[in-house]
Amino acid sequence: MYSYIVKRLLILLPTLIGAAILVFLLLRLVPGDVCLLRFGGEGGYADPEQIRLCRERLGLDLPIYLQFFDYMVGFFTFDLGVSMWTSQPVTTEIGIRFGLSLQIAIMATLVSVVIALPLGVISAAKQNTPVDYFVRAFSIAGIAMPSFWLGILIILGLLIGSQAWFGRPWMPPIDYVPLWVDPWYNLSALIWPALATGYRYSAVATRMTRSAMLEVLHEDYVRTARAKGLIEKVIINKHALKNAMLPVVTIIGIEFAFLMGGLVVTEQVFNLNGLGKLFVESVTQSDYTLTQALVMLVVAIFVLVNFLVDIMYAWLDPRIRYN
Repeated sequence: MYSYIVKRLLILLPTLIGAAILVFLLLRLVPGDVCLLRFGGEGGYADPEQIRLCRERLGLDLPIYLQFFDYMVGFFTFDLGVSMWTSQPVTTEIGIRFGLSLQIAIMATLVSVVIALPLGVISAAKQNTPVDYFVRAFSIAGIAMPSFWLGILIILGLLIGSQAWFGRPWMPPIDYVPLWVDPWYNLSALIWPALATGYRYSAVATRMTRSAMLEVLHEDYVRTARAKGLIEKVIINKHALKNAMLPVVTIIGIEFAFLMGGLVVTEQVFNLNGLGKLFVESVTQSDYTLTQALVMLVVAIFVLVNFLVDIMYAWLDPRIRYN
């Protein structure tokens, strides 16, 4: 087990380096020039001298191999550079929004787990009953319903409800306050996007839990446990659920990683300034430095989550051994 962990850790670095090289090359193929956007816009007039000075200051006048060398030096020294658009350190731009996106991802994942695991287990245990049909309809509705559309419905419901009950409409908070500064204000701003997003991903996890549980409940060791007279609750909780969790853990891990940068529209609906919105802005502004840093942040999160999921496999299923 320990040798496997060490091997996986050694694989992480080449994976990140390969992703960094690919990101650098692909971004240089995308049309657009940050200097043209800053001093006249695409297709508009811009002073050639201003453009030259801008490109010289940002290092865009250097040969591509020198730009790549500077980029890789910054990658190995954890120097993400300066935003080409705002001239602020990339770490500052990301740090302002990272806490918001991380909290939404954690809250949405918790909502997904709290909904998916009980419903998936109950649906499998009550297969082809009205309970099972209800859970399946509930999960299908979640898959078919985009999280941003559900967010719009939540906002409209809160607006109408608050107007009817309190005489004034409710509006989403316009700024982000950390949880430790003002817990009530923080949760009032983020609980609704977390619920909208968590329901969407709980639908996927519910169906996966149900499928995995149905497969496990037909295994020989479950039949043996029933033949020994164990009650159904013990069979499900002690024997079936843990063995059925492997694909569910994978789904939950991938969903969490995706949530860190993939909630662009949901953030817009709830007026949140997270990493998804920053990602779109950096691409629109041809901000190579910031875009590279954001892509590598998402890559690092995916790599780390996959590593943790693999480690959890061995804990959930003792039959799994790594050499």
